[in-house]
Amino acid sequence: MSKLARKPLTIPPKVTVKLESGIIKIQGPKGTLEKPIPPEIEIAVNPDGIMVKRKGDEKAIKMLHGTYAALINNMIKGVTEGYKKELELVGVGYKADVKNNTLILNVGFTTPVTLNLPPDINVKVEEKQTKLILTGIDKEKVGLYAAKIIAVKPPDAYKGKGIKFAGEVLKLKPGKSAASATAGKK
Repeated sequence: MSKLARKPLTIPPKVTVKLESGIIKIQGPKGTLEKPIPPEIEIAVNPDGIMVKRKGDEKAIKMLHGTYAALINNMIKGVTEGYKKELELVGVGYKADVKNNTLILNVGFTTPVTLNLPPDINVKVEEKQTKLILTGIDKEKVGLYAAKIIAVKPPDAYKGKGIKFAGEVLKLKPGKSAASATAGKK
């Protein structure tokens, strides 16, 4: 059994939780999130918190139990604090800009790459247009949009040029000349 699902999930002040026909809705100061609940999972909202229970002991139901406890916990954190991801553009001439709900990336291609911004994610460009800060209340959507941006130009294995998470340490491969220089010393 999941450690998170054993205890009731606390409901902070200014957060309301509603259960309606298999859908949990959590509303807080930053916004509202909702998620459908599978029939194998039972949710009880009490003044102490939210209890997530399962209706069977099969392995698949046990996995859903912990997963939905974590998802509901992430929803509560999202409507109170929100989520943030920071990305860096590494490379000469690489820059980003936001115009008219569109993210414009200049990352070494002949034409700029444009990505439409989802309505519930905010993107801010900082530090000489090489740092992106994504914020939103849904952890899954913020992470997926960050992955979509990185997929435009993932970091190069030799020079490290591309789009990466801020603070991410890349293990770079040695180049061809470095490999041949060490091979000749044997």
